[in-house]
Amino acid sequence: MNKSTLWLGPARLPFLVLTPACVALGVACVHWAHGHFNPLQALLVLLGAVAAHISVNAFNEYLDFHSGLDAITLRTPFSGGSGVLPSHPELSGSTLVMALVSLGLSIGVGLYFVMLRGPALLPLGVTGVTLVLAYTRWITRQSLLCLVAPGLGFGPLMVMGTYVALTGEYSISAAGASLVPFFLVSNLLLLNQFPDADADRQVGRRHMLVTQGPAIAAKWYAAFTVMAFISLLFCVLAGLLPPGALLGVLMLVVAVPTVRDVLTHAHHVERLLPAMGRNVLINLMTPTLMAIGMGLSPHA
Repeated sequence: MNKSTLWLGPARLPFLVLTPACVALGVACVHWAHGHFNPLQALLVLLGAVAAHISVNAFNEYLDFHSGLDAITLRTPFSGGSGVLPSHPELSGSTLVMALVSLGLSIGVGLYFVMLRGPALLPLGVTGVTLVLAYTRWITRQSLLCLVAPGLGFGPLMVMGTYVALTGEYSISAAGASLVPFFLVSNLLLLNQFPDADADRQVGRRHMLVTQGPAIAAKWYAAFTVMAFISLLFCVLAGLLPPGALLGVLMLVVAVPTVRDVLTHAHHVERLLPAMGRNVLINLMTPTLMAIGMGLSPHA
């Protein structure tokens, strides 16, 4: 692995594809409501969102390395960190710089849109920055908050944040659409915590796997999956989203067997790996399909 690839490892680049999917859903809400959007501004929103995602990843890698968690974690393709810092501790400083610079870039993009649209974006921006800074040190020690924080960041904050940045106003349709990634992304982190539970317990983390155990965590996973698709159906039936958004329901074909496997194999981490892979697909494709369907719909 060359030096540039190693340096970028803590950003966890393969995981960043979730951000465009969530931003696309926010842009689709703007397009459906207004019939148009500014592509350059949408790209700037995406830049700020990706920078925030890189920042939280890099902070997590830096803090997990220094807490000793990386040294005792069972690493999988979906959990346990990048593994870069335990094998290359000299990159610890550059990882912290990456986290800080990325956060600064995200804040800068947010402030630009505050100046352009007004202060409506500020509450979302302040909440987002707080999540980035507090996630690893504090939020992972609060069971329920740790469960919902990832979904809050990629759902309401990212989808609604995109809408407010591009329009200067809030939207009940964007709020409804954001519920889908809220539940799915919360599930993404929840399922990825199954292999880490023992190691996380040793460093003081108290997420759902640590406090309630795998059987209860699996039931939360099932409940959040159901709520994600019920939210989508409700928003369409209530007229908050166009029927085209139901394209996201196609992912039930993947979601149903994934829920079954999580409930069945909650105590056998090695058997959960296929479900973890499918879970990533659900998270990426559901908001993407919703965005495509909304983009093809006539505006409200």
